[in-house]
Amino acid sequence: MELLDRIEEASATPKYLQVVNAIIADIEAGVLKRGHRIPSINETSEMYYLSRDTIEKAYKVLRKRGVISSVKGKGCYISHTFASDKIRVLLLFNKLSAYKKTVYYSLLKSLGEDAVVDLQIHHYDGKICQNFIQESLGKYQYYVIMPHFYANVEVAMQTIDLIPPEKLLLLDKNIESYAGDCAAIYQDFERDIRAALHSGRDLLAKYNKLLLVYPKEVSYPIEIVKGFRHFCRETNFDHAIVSSIKEEPLAAKTAYIVLEESDLADLITQSRSLGLQLGKDVGLISYNDTPLKKILDNGITVISTDHEKMGGTAAYLMKHKLRERIHNPFTLIRRNSL
Repeated sequence: MELLDRIEEASATPKYLQVVNAIIADIEAGVLKRGHRIPSINETSEMYYLSRDTIEKAYKVLRKRGVISSVKGKGCYISHTFASDKIRVLLLFNKLSAYKKTVYYSLLKSLGEDAVVDLQIHHYDGKICQNFIQESLGKYQYYVIMPHFYANVEVAMQTIDLIPPEKLLLLDKNIESYAGDCAAIYQDFERDIRAALHSGRDLLAKYNKLLLVYPKEVSYPIEIVKGFRHFCRETNFDHAIVSSIKEEPLAAKTAYIVLEESDLADLITQSRSLGLQLGKDVGLISYNDTPLKKILDNGITVISTDHEKMGGTAAYLMKHKLRERIHNPFTLIRRNSL
């Protein structure tokens, strides 16, 4: 167990967690095996010039996680190894939704029986994310995080820095400010919506106005608005942004982009009550595809990333220990509502 060359003074990761990570890494590499004795707190402190408090705190974390155990009068021993265990993954989503479930089930299917995936929800809050990560550091081989944060953002970023880059996979959104060499499968929200709308200009040509319903109550990346405006400026499309489909009366010759399922339902209900036909009198584009949208009202046109591919790609990177950054496909799927 060599620690000196793996303890970095300038690292944002506390020294006791660096000790925990180093011991876990040695177990995963097969250097330390079940039943092996490791130096006591005093011995480790003296050998590696680390404070006794640092080692004591590290050993306490390892005991709590069942990695080491103490035998009175004999010392500390490795009580759990991971070499033959399944891949352990902590999956941190910002929320649960139909398309997030698609990502989840695709990842599970692609990893197969060789993995255990624990799903947690951070609800866009960096503090909640911090709690999950701090309680689980060293317990998982991979930390897969959707980094959509709107509260305690800096706390989230500082905590993500504690995860060794080779164990981190960013999902759905990239973090431009993150300097580590980690894996990522992401959407480029601004460019994606802009490119998708350009691919459907022939369908949009029959409408006089394009309206984006961008809700205030639910958090969506602001880059969606930027990409929408960029497309409309490039094409000289008359456009507007509202927070709810109920803000103004449904108008003929207008195409609507809705992000929330509730606005999708309201628009369909209003169009039926006014006798307006989707795809002819009004256009409808929904954000994020789901199985229901394929059959609802003879098919709802969507702009969407490929959620199934996102989960499958994440699994592939983990299984092959790759650290690539991959832009996930995003397209306009043509159906009858446009």
